[in-house]
Amino acid sequence: MTQVAQMPQQPSGALASLAQRLNINVEEAQNIVINTLMKAKGQGQQVTNEEFVTFLAIASEYKLNPLTKEIYAFSNRGAIQPIVSIDGWLKIINTHPQFDGMEFKDALDQEGKLSAVTCQIYRKDRSRPTELTEYMSECAGSSDPWKKWPARMLRHKATIQCARYAFGLSGIVDPDEAERIESVTRTERDVTSKAEARPALAHYPEHKFAQKFSGWEDQIKSGQRTAEDVINTLSSRYELSVEQIKSLESCEVSA
Repeated sequence: MTQVAQMPQQPSGALASLAQRLNINVEEAQNIVINTLMKAKGQGQQVTNEEFVTFLAIASEYKLNPLTKEIYAFSNRGAIQPIVSIDGWLKIINTHPQFDGMEFKDALDQEGKLSAVTCQIYRKDRSRPTELTEYMSECAGSSDPWKKWPARMLRHKATIQCARYAFGLSGIVDPDEAERIESVTRTERDVTSKAEARPALAHYPEHKFAQKFSGWEDQIKSGQRTAEDVINTLSSRYELSVEQIKSLESCEVSA
């Protein structure tokens, strides 16, 4: 069963604020946050007080609602990473006091396909808009949303990245970024598992080594191959003893 670290006895201002915004009591708000984090952590993992406070702080700072999935979480190498959905990002943008509208420009390639989307965000306190372009060649993913709605997904990417520049947003990622992070982490786990599962190499038989040694010695002394080359080739399939390695290296020394 997933464990939960002991939470603060007194409700924090952020927790009370979340409860008030959701029109529920503090205990219910705390349970919502804890359940959100527990789902991300998975079975047997403990939700720490620090993770609880961090998630709550971000939800409170941007006034996001975990019930409507404006903010949720996933486990990144065992640590909780808050994710803000596109609905959450649009809420952050539209409720910013300096937000003054945004515009999009699509760019098409020679075949008439969407190649890039440019987003412009206007602020009331700036004379020029913040502009950012995202390219399909760099952003297109392999997930179902990218396959079904590539134009919408690219527009979302441009919106989110432009908002980061325009409003200095940090500490949060969007679902697409979270999926890419998880993909990299999953690949690293697979590579590690394969490496750990690789059987130990057999020792090179002494009688076989003695039979072939003269041929390797001739190749090394004639300059056809180096001792290191021979050792590396053999080591890819067998485990050489210290004496076998020294014997091959001595051929090069005496050459």
